[in-house]
Amino acid sequence: MAGAKTVIVTGASQGIGAAIVQAFLGRGYNVVATARSMAKAGLAASPNLALVDGDIGDPETAQKVAKAAIDRFGSIDHLVNNAGIYHSKPFTEYTAEELRAFISTNLEGFVFLTQLAVRQMLAQGRGGSVTSMSASLADNPVVGIPASVPMMTKGGINAITLSLANEYAKEKIRFNAVAAGVVDTALHKGNLEARSPMGTFTEPKDIADAVVYLTEAGHVTGEVLHVDDGAHVGKW
Repeated sequence: MAGAKTVIVTGASQGIGAAIVQAFLGRGYNVVATARSMAKAGLAASPNLALVDGDIGDPETAQKVAKAAIDRFGSIDHLVNNAGIYHSKPFTEYTAEELRAFISTNLEGFVFLTQLAVRQMLAQGRGGSVTSMSASLADNPVVGIPASVPMMTKGGINAITLSLANEYAKEKIRFNAVAAGVVDTALHKGNLEARSPMGTFTEPKDIADAVVYLTEAGHVTGEVLHVDDGAHVGKW
């Protein structure tokens, strides 16, 4: 759509990512949606939607996604780093292969595409935003949910969000994160427990609403916004 802002959404084929895509389409954005199998996501064809398949941990995928945004819509105005993997087990049981997978998807996937998006935003000279997915468990571990290795990567997202918010503040490029609790998606299928003071579960739309807010909140940067039914507030 001519004149509309362009947002890239990673991990966009299902769950939270699909809800984020629909939220931005509903607000008139051009959207580049990427995941390993976007073609199978069942998203309706749209003039302001581009689909890109690929492993987000591969720098070539980042190049493809950025090129699709510029070639199709002429800009990159916002990036949503939603792609991520998670599973819980005792620290001593995580394998080298699992560690590499967490680093590839959760950290390298952030770095490769965010670098390209920021370069394009700098060239455009009108600011922009990067919103990334963190987790409540990163700064509020819960007894009985051992997730040290994936949370090491999510804690890294929190740290780099603050660093980049500072680094690019003068260029009006904002960096924020959403720290989610237990969200009712396939990732937690069969393992849903009320892990918050509210005793409720977050829906994908709740996370999408937070992402849209941070994308459009022109004076908010360096924020890690908890959408976790109060799970981060302490023992309950």
